[in-house]
Amino acid sequence: MVSAGEDLPTQLGPDWVVGEDGVPFRRGARVILLDEHDRLLLVRGHDLDQPERSWWFTVGGGIDPGETPHEAAARELFEETGLRVGADELVGPVLRRSAVFDFWRRTVRQDEEFFLARVTRPDEVTTAGWTDVERGFMDEVRWW
Repeated sequence: MVSAGEDLPTQLGPDWVVGEDGVPFRRGARVILLDEHDRLLLVRGHDLDQPERSWWFTVGGGIDPGETPHEAAARELFEETGLRVGADELVGPVLRRSAVFDFWRRTVRQDEEFFLARVTRPDEVTTAGWTDVERGFMDEVRWW
């Protein structure tokens, strides 16, 4: 948690709002992406203030105003991997969860919907679309 008077390395984006419980909150959409060999695509990231603390997670992020969860999942998949899957090609949601985690040195909550997708060209994954914010905490993408 951030102490009073302590500066954050950056601010949370405009899609984060403070919930009734005082915790920053947003809605998110994530993609469980499989290739033709049933391998799963995951991203490895780390805490900004603890780079040695890293974990693996699915592709995804916040839902923009006016977007459906399906549209957000397809957009995030393209931005984070360069792979195009139409929103209508996503299966689900196959899972919903409320995740509480540390992000930008704050405890935040994201209500997430997970969608399933399959690609046939897994070699076309690229991180060229990562934003500066994503490059700050996302380290690599790998098929498992």
